[in-house]
Amino acid sequence: MRFGKIGMAAIAASSLVSAPVLAQAAQPVSSATQPARTGAAVESESDLEGSSGIIVAILAAAAVIAGIIIAADGSDDTPTSP
Repeated sequence: MRFGKIGMAAIAASSLVSAPVLAQAAQPVSSATQPARTGAAVESESDLEGSSGIIVAILAAAAVIAGIIIAADGSDDTPTSP
């Protein structure tokens, strides 16, 4: 009984590991009939990132500093009830 469970676990683990590899190696059936896809010519670089990278970095640094200040607050908040 125990060896059966171990064997099933090993089979399940190996199938989880090998499934992506086998799926990647498989060629589509219709690839022989369709021409290869090519990319369009690019004239200039895209500005998808935007110019807000510095603003995001400053806000992230401010959030980290605020978190440290809140965590290191030395107030002694002991309850007043017995």
